[in-house]
Amino acid sequence: MSSFILLFGCLALGVLLQRVRSFPMNSALVLNQFIIYISLPALALYFIPEVQLTRAVLLPVGVAWICFAGSALIFWSLGKVLGWSRKLIGCLILTAGLGNTSFIGFPVIEALYGKEGLKTAILVDQPGSFFVLSTLGIALAAYFSKGKPDPKVIARKIFTFPPFLSFVLALLLNIFSIHLSADLSDVFQRLGSTVTPLALVSVGLQLRIERRSKHWGFLALGLSYQLLLAPLLIYILYVHLIGVSGQLVQVTIMEAAMAPMITACIVAASYGLKPRLANMMIGFGIPISFLTLALWYWLVQGI
Repeated sequence: MSSFILLFGCLALGVLLQRVRSFPMNSALVLNQFIIYISLPALALYFIPEVQLTRAVLLPVGVAWICFAGSALIFWSLGKVLGWSRKLIGCLILTAGLGNTSFIGFPVIEALYGKEGLKTAILVDQPGSFFVLSTLGIALAAYFSKGKPDPKVIARKIFTFPPFLSFVLALLLNIFSIHLSADLSDVFQRLGSTVTPLALVSVGLQLRIERRSKHWGFLALGLSYQLLLAPLLIYILYVHLIGVSGQLVQVTIMEAAMAPMITACIVAASYGLKPRLANMMIGFGIPISFLTLALWYWLVQGI
């Protein structure tokens, strides 16, 4: 119960802080940077060195790649048939194809499945969502904004991205069976535990609901894919085709059902890919996702 109080309490706190004039305007950006540079790397170094590397690990890692590919196929096809602009197609692929597997995903999964579930969530997020965004996401944003993706720029973004670097280091520690000392592990655990409260306050600070817009139909399409079709795709592939069951696949499906990724929406807006629609995907997607996540949680319990 305390996890849910923390979840909704921090989210509400972030919304309330929007109205505090003395609170810095760039607070969400600062919190996000702390999470990216400190909290997420610490979480990876705490959990991943102790994860058992089996074929089952590929299932959570593959979620973001599968969902992003599905988004690209659906919205590119619809865009070509219906004559959408390049920017609209790019916006929907990017914002609907990547879920908020860390800022929203980690707190929700920890509340529902505890520390064990969080281990799976990290695998969905770091080698999955953030890696897809840093590679395919950046290239796609540049392409649909009529720019040309620069391989050198993309490579530099990947190899200087702190969560990716920490994931590689943690993976090497795992492969070579190097175990951290109890004291160092405790430090990483404490730093990593800041993800939940800081991420939720950050999300609350960024929640915006734009009532007057011409993008309602596209918003409905994007959220329908992200909140319903993407987790359904993972459910069909993993449960019915591959035949996996247990907590790992439950967490994996729940992560696939998360609201749109804030960072992906920021990238879309920064490349001029329908910024208002991108912001609406966050503003409406996060509150609605709590309802659809409850539905998915009820559905996956029997797996």
